[in-house]
Amino acid sequence: METTDVVIAGGGPTGLMLAYELRLAGVDVALVDGLPARTGESRAGGIHARTMEVLDQRGLLDGLLLQGRPMQAGHFGGLPLDFADFDTRYPYTLAVLQSVVERELEGHATELGAPVQWASPVVGFRQDASGVEVEIGGPNPRRIRAAYLVGCDGGRSAVRKLAGIDFVGTDTTMTGMIADVELSDPPAQPFFGHRRGAGDFSAVQFEPGWFRLVVQRHDLVLERGTELTFEDFRANFTEIAGTDFGMHSPRWVTHYGDAARQADRYRVGRVFLAGDAAHIHYPAGGQGQNMGLQDAMNLGWKLAATLHGNASDELLDTYETERHPIAARVLNNTRAQTALSRSGPHTDALRDIMSDLIDMDQVRQRLGLMITALDIRYDIKGEHPLIGRRVPDADLTTADGDTRVHELLRAGRPVLLVLDGNDVAALPEWHDRVEIISAVGRAEHWTIPGFGAIPAPGAVLLRPDGYIAWATDEPTTAGLAEALTTWVGATESTGQPTVR
Repeated sequence: METTDVVIAGGGPTGLMLAYELRLAGVDVALVDGLPARTGESRAGGIHARTMEVLDQRGLLDGLLLQGRPMQAGHFGGLPLDFADFDTRYPYTLAVLQSVVERELEGHATELGAPVQWASPVVGFRQDASGVEVEIGGPNPRRIRAAYLVGCDGGRSAVRKLAGIDFVGTDTTMTGMIADVELSDPPAQPFFGHRRGAGDFSAVQFEPGWFRLVVQRHDLVLERGTELTFEDFRANFTEIAGTDFGMHSPRWVTHYGDAARQADRYRVGRVFLAGDAAHIHYPAGGQGQNMGLQDAMNLGWKLAATLHGNASDELLDTYETERHPIAARVLNNTRAQTALSRSGPHTDALRDIMSDLIDMDQVRQRLGLMITALDIRYDIKGEHPLIGRRVPDADLTTADGDTRVHELLRAGRPVLLVLDGNDVAALPEWHDRVEIISAVGRAEHWTIPGFGAIPAPGAVLLRPDGYIAWATDEPTTAGLAEALTTWVGATESTGQPTVR
């Protein structure tokens, strides 16, 4: 029987990101997918600031920046949100297709030894105290013995169903339709959610020569599996928009609804869910792919630390406690955006009021930071205002020269960053598992989106996913041992520190 450390079901963005994370940490992976090959469908159309930061932390962003297009394309229910003043290196939406993201991530995962095994659906599993035996179907049926199984296999997840995990939420009440097409008479500018009649329509250019058109109807519900032809799309778009912009040569046509469902558990023993397998929602604000990639970043280092024997099983429970509330919030805000998109005078009045409110910086930032996930603060013990938040990508100078915080996280290891000569050192028990870096900051303050500017800390303990587990303004290690025990593990070690 084939053996590995982790079986990942699903070769989409979430599964690919998780495979990369695990291989970066030296964990063996079998990445399987039931499809015969990648479909090439364009699917999701962009990534937000926090996702770009996550990818940058692993050195995976540059290729996407070259292939994507920065746009001030944020919106809440079709009402524009400007991200330009958000304190991040990426204060915009990167218009880049999911198919491009998948191609990039697949190349990186394959390079590290985790190619996608196509035509390999998970059709069953049996777990015990020491592992899980995964049954693979398809033309090459086999069994794989692993320590863990992670379902990244989409909204109809076989892993979720086999695990008996409930997928609770609300049913579809409307229908959205997408077509990637060429236009003979394109609009002068891209637009989102232009409302007319019983729905709204959008037009965005992703690459020279072709556009993504979207039409949403609140007077129509198409069941999953219903075939939507290009002519069906053209007729619906024209009815709502009053024009078809001369659409022709379709590359992809599909439809979706506003069903919003979330797994009631993200873990059953040695089986986990991530991405769309754990949560589906109306694609308002472009949050789905982003959330899946961030699920993978959160889970990957925790699985690796546990498999390496550095952390207790309790660390794995924090995946659900941290990520489940994030998805619940997204489901909530997408339901609100659905309501804000409906037709009729009552919604018109609501949109007028919301538009006025969004003109207020506090409201715009509150909504925008939620959509971009820059405002996430995990429930991590400690009083310092930085604890639980994503680390700002501050400019630094080390003994090796100029750098920035994200570059310190490329290896996917915990980092104790000691700033400006403060006398803070990791405790010896953790020296072989924490990289200690002394640096001089090039800014007196760190700005936290939604919170404000605070003096640069004296030292911070960074989890591999870039969230701050401990921070101090003083030359002290008070609370550091507890944070290291929680997030790095409590076992003794005789190794030597990695210091630079």
